[in-house]
Amino acid sequence: MSASIEYRRDLPVVAETDVLVVGSGPAGLGAAIASARNGARTLLTERYGFLGGNLTAGLVGPCMTSYSLDGTTQLIRGIFEEMVLRMERIGGAIHPSKIAASTEYCGFIEYGHDKVTPFDPEAVKSVAMEMCLEAGVELRLHTFVVDAVTNGDVLTGVVGASKSGLEVIRGTVTVDCSADGDVAARAGVPFEIGRPGDGLTQPMTLFFRVANVDDDRVKAYVKAHADDYRPFSSLVQQARARGEFPIPRRGIGLYKTLEPGVWRINTTRIQRLVGTSASDLTLAEIEGRRQVDALMAFFRKWLPGFERCELLDTATQVGVRESRRIAGEYTLTLADLARGAEFEDVVVLAGYPVDIHSPTGDDGGATGELQTANIYQIPYRCLVPLKVEQLLVAGRSLAATHEALAAVRVMPPAMAMGQAAGTAAALAVTTGTPPRRIPVSELQARLVRQGAYLGERIGARAGVGT
Repeated sequence: MSASIEYRRDLPVVAETDVLVVGSGPAGLGAAIASARNGARTLLTERYGFLGGNLTAGLVGPCMTSYSLDGTTQLIRGIFEEMVLRMERIGGAIHPSKIAASTEYCGFIEYGHDKVTPFDPEAVKSVAMEMCLEAGVELRLHTFVVDAVTNGDVLTGVVGASKSGLEVIRGTVTVDCSADGDVAARAGVPFEIGRPGDGLTQPMTLFFRVANVDDDRVKAYVKAHADDYRPFSSLVQQARARGEFPIPRRGIGLYKTLEPGVWRINTTRIQRLVGTSASDLTLAEIEGRRQVDALMAFFRKWLPGFERCELLDTATQVGVRESRRIAGEYTLTLADLARGAEFEDVVVLAGYPVDIHSPTGDDGGATGELQTANIYQIPYRCLVPLKVEQLLVAGRSLAATHEALAAVRVMPPAMAMGQAAGTAAALAVTTGTPPRRIPVSELQARLVRQGAYLGERIGARAGVGT
């Protein structure tokens, strides 16, 4: 048993708000902007000095598809679409309608990668901040939420840690967009981690960017080796046989950026660690940077077009694909995605396939082995946790099975979930109704009127054409 001490202290309440959003990743941005636009006083807390989460600090990109699986229908619109268009106007993104599958911008991958969104993380920092401020969101940066404040089964606020010390921020309704369900877990919401049986989660990845790449040589090589499982996979297998490729990957995950000669690399793989443990995250950062060094040496020696490449930057933090999944009023399942189950309380449509990276081996990704419908739905109940009142959860910690999470965990669905949760939180505050009892038809109508796409039936009911 580890040692412990009793620590007591009166903490100042430094802010009170209608809707408190924790975390400014894709879900948090959607939640905060939507909440403020729907008339609620909204405060957004963020651990870093900039917004964006995996969009920025994680260097994750491009945004995976916001379209149906066949690439014909844009499903995720609303705040996501607005942000992309604003970034595109300043040269910081390419609209997904212009990006075809199998091109360099989607890693030369076809399945599930039609209509991705290339973007510049610096553009996200600027545009996201302005969108929040224009909506009236109060920002509280450099604040890491470490605990929940409850009164019985009601969440009343959170404890934040910052240069100012430990402080309490109160919210009538809180939207947990921490990505790891931190607030929900500390408030007493039941949760699961990892896959059934052994509890192992998908591996972490430290993204990085390389510059001075010969773009034309890379494209020519990949085109000439169309039988490779992933780009450069035959070279990777040869290097593994020589003992020169220690990373458990079968190919190189690489995505062309908006800048000539600059590519995002999604190839490090850190297994058997959990993103809710500080010690595990420390080990992941160490291992991730060691893998970056090994990959850079491999790139320069063996990859056509990368002979003179240079490391541009590494992500501020390691990327976590999976951690806590809350127990909610409904748990989304693979069967729901496979049959395109329809829900009366649908708040998000999505089409990204199941994308599971192996926690123990070198296989995985969006392969089509576990199939989904062309379009599937996420119901509001998946964002409503059991046991705790005045709390909603959005992003990858929603109520879903391990397999279903692997499809909906990517950034466009997360932002759409955030927009739904933020709108619901504002509706709960303005009507004096607990979040789990708000009129979902009114929530859906507001989402559709504010640019979200929930299908023709709900669009018609809301009086908005599709």
